[in-house]
Amino acid sequence: MTGKEESNRIDTVPWTENDLELLRLSNAPEMVEHLGGPETEEQLQSRHRRYLALNERDDGQMYSIVLQPGGEAVGTTGYWENVWQGETICETGWGIFPSYQGRGFATAAVRAVIDRVRETGRHRYLHAFPSTDNPASNAVCRKLGFEPLGETKFEYPKGSWMRCNAWRFDLKPGM
Repeated sequence: MTGKEESNRIDTVPWTENDLELLRLSNAPEMVEHLGGPETEEQLQSRHRRYLALNERDDGQMYSIVLQPGGEAVGTTGYWENVWQGETICETGWGIFPSYQGRGFATAAVRAVIDRVRETGRHRYLHAFPSTDNPASNAVCRKLGFEPLGETKFEYPKGSWMRCNAWRFDLKPGM
């Protein structure tokens, strides 16, 4: 099966209380090498609570990326509001476990996020900020038609600054 065929076999499932272990797996050094490194258990618990809280609001949502059939988690994705350059924006991010990378799952998951954010009608653009030294995540942005806005410094996680490529996807083209 090619990556393109496999990418059609994922679902994005809203974050639940049971996804804390998924968050721990996403905290592995190879998963966060472009994001400032692993977080402490306390930081993970706090992140998990923030992800769950998004379920109760209309400004974001986190998802597990689940392979179908079978329901095996292959990563995470989501969207949330953030402030960048003094403006409230809608941001997206994703991570695919190493053994599943290169199969189109990230592209399919971010495409699903684009569709969901577009459906909300709350934002004109969806932004992504992959590290400048993360070619795979930057390739996802290119493949999906995000517009490159150039390099920027971005704080993620809190207290850790990184060099990123700023990308933006027009959710309402032609406006």
